[in-house]
Amino acid sequence: MNLSPEAGQALEAFEQARGWEQRARLLMQWGDRLEPLGDSDKTEANRVHGCESLVWLVAVQDDGHWRFKAGSDARMLRGLLALLLVRVQGMDSAQLGRLDVPDWFAQLGLERQLSPSRSNGLHAVLQRMADLASGD
Repeated sequence: MNLSPEAGQALEAFEQARGWEQRARLLMQWGDRLEPLGDSDKTEANRVHGCESLVWLVAVQDDGHWRFKAGSDARMLRGLLALLLVRVQGMDSAQLGRLDVPDWFAQLGLERQLSPSRSNGLHAVLQRMADLASGD
């Protein structure tokens, strides 16, 4: 499994976290690192449907590799989005299609914290990434 330096850093930080309280704090810190979206990014076209919270996803393909920005009105979800983004940044469409997101969150020790609605929301974000990657 090839991890970017940022994804490796996230994995290391979460592996060292003891218990849910530390992971929750880390999750919020990662969410605070998300580059804020401008009002021009918070459009209906960038909105991810299927999430209980408001979520926006902006994608740019550069030389066959994807760069994503995302934002949400929910703090926990921002953290989960940040961790998803560090895992997918720079992937090409084929790599994006093969990514096992539940496995990534399991490695981070966060699978139990993914309530059905959060899990559905992340799945909707990943589906949107896959749709963008496949040109839909």
